[in-house]
Amino acid sequence: MTDATIALAAPDHRAAFRPATFGDVLRSEWTKLRSVRSTFWALTMTVVLGIGLGVAISAAAAHGYAKSSVSEKLSWDPTGVSQSGMLIAQLAIAVLGVLYISSEYSSGMIRTSLIAVPKRGRVLAAKSLVFAVVTFVVGEVTCFVAFFAGQALISGHAPHAALGDPGVARAVVGGGLYLIVLAVLSVAVGTLLRHPAAAIACMVGVLFVLPGIVQALPDSWRNPVTEFWPTQAGSQLTSVHIAAHSLQPWPGFGVMCLFVAIVYAIAWMLLDRRDA
Repeated sequence: MTDATIALAAPDHRAAFRPATFGDVLRSEWTKLRSVRSTFWALTMTVVLGIGLGVAISAAAAHGYAKSSVSEKLSWDPTGVSQSGMLIAQLAIAVLGVLYISSEYSSGMIRTSLIAVPKRGRVLAAKSLVFAVVTFVVGEVTCFVAFFAGQALISGHAPHAALGDPGVARAVVGGGLYLIVLAVLSVAVGTLLRHPAAAIACMVGVLFVLPGIVQALPDSWRNPVTEFWPTQAGSQLTSVHIAAHSLQPWPGFGVMCLFVAIVYAIAWMLLDRRDA
């Protein structure tokens, strides 16, 4: 048998070990996300908090409407009331996004992932896309259920809203869009810091602590910071009535997207350059 015949008969190992495509990475990341127990609990908390708190606050606010002052009645926002639970529910999404990537660093699994997919940016992109899609579906379902349940409780006790009212559909759909960007941000922060506790603390600071501290600043500082703070600006998409010293919904959402894009680009660069 000649050398040429032996070469033709031998198995082609290059075909057996082809490079992973982006579709392969997406399927792998989807398997990772749905097989981790924390995913179920975090998404369940998102739904329970988003709907449960929204319903409870809607019922309480509706029954207290008759005793409200004139100024409170003029600023009454039934859509915002029914969506109040999402303010806390977003924390569950942020924590899950951080754990989705940082837990791989803690366990050392990230080395296996990066060996299997040498193009490291492809891993980050697949993680972000899978988590963003899941977050969007869960977020939109939660927002719509909370809205309809809340308006049913408000109706008869106080002015209620309908999807056809100006700005209402945009505010409800905007809840899911806001969570998408928050999901991508949390994955990027988890990639940057790599330690779950540090990354979760950072997300809590961005969402709650720093905006709260800003409220103690003089008006000359507080107003511009509040206007352009990424999460504050992005959340205007979920509001029907825009508060003073706030950006309009879509420009505000654009500010948040720009901030997340910058953080994401830094995370992509460091993932590509740092040792796992």
